[in-house]
Amino acid sequence: MLPDTDALPEILLDLAVPHEDINELVRLRRTLTADAGAMRLMEECAEALVRDIGEIIEYGEGLQLGERVAEAPAVLRRYFAAYVLVAALPHTRAYHRARGIPADVSRRTLADLGRNMAVHRRRHGRGGVQSPQWLTLHFRGELYQLGRLQFQRARLWRRAASELASAGMDATAGTPCLDVHIPEFLGPLSPDACDCSVALAREFFAGYYPEEEYRAVMCHSWLLDPQLKQYLTADSNIVRFQERFRIARQDTEPADTEPVQFVFGNPELPVESLPRRTSVERAVGDHLRAGGHWYIGHGWFPL
Repeated sequence: MLPDTDALPEILLDLAVPHEDINELVRLRRTLTADAGAMRLMEECAEALVRDIGEIIEYGEGLQLGERVAEAPAVLRRYFAAYVLVAALPHTRAYHRARGIPADVSRRTLADLGRNMAVHRRRHGRGGVQSPQWLTLHFRGELYQLGRLQFQRARLWRRAASELASAGMDATAGTPCLDVHIPEFLGPLSPDACDCSVALAREFFAGYYPEEEYRAVMCHSWLLDPQLKQYLTADSNIVRFQERFRIARQDTEPADTEPVQFVFGNPELPVESLPRRTSVERAVGDHLRAGGHWYIGHGWFPL
């Protein structure tokens, strides 16, 4: 299930794994294959990952890759999720081919492994996989990169369905919807780029998942906190992104670490030392230093 030493580097390059991590992954491959227990764990995880591939699974169900990574030997732990995903890769690619997914969409979607590892290095200063569970969506055919944005095949939960129904949408709990995500290291969140992504999503899912009728796009993010409009100009990319959505509600529990993580790279940075180089950095940091809080907003728009 795991590529040999000569084949592994090229596969890692295809997944956009940072160059500084490739030699370490190749070196540790020998440690992994020499450990029968670690190999068995990797195979179990890969098999669980691709079981029922393409099905939309509920949060908390299916393979909990982050938990299983904790069972790996300490020397392998930082990279263990990457080995699991590489082992599952042939199944993911076969699923994409069977669906007719364009090769460029498949490649850019799965390259999120490399982006995730770059986020880990930015935060921790060493190699590793930052969010193993998040990446299971890509390798199960539940999420696709379409231009600037990522779109996840999902289903409405009861409260969201009620909010959409009250706005005149034909929506009940379990109705298919698309959750939109904003990947890092991909340039500005410009209105034109978002327009293009939404158009691509409309065409993509109608063509490759015609049995699933997607009527709405949902977003759950600190970027939808309306307080941002107090700090950013009306023509800023974030404000214009917000205005795409009908804001349904926002959480009542603060989520201060969310903007700190995504704007500054590390949710544990002390608030008093947050830089003020850009308008977004100033907005996030100044609001927190003034005793304010940030919240996750929930919004939607019809597709």
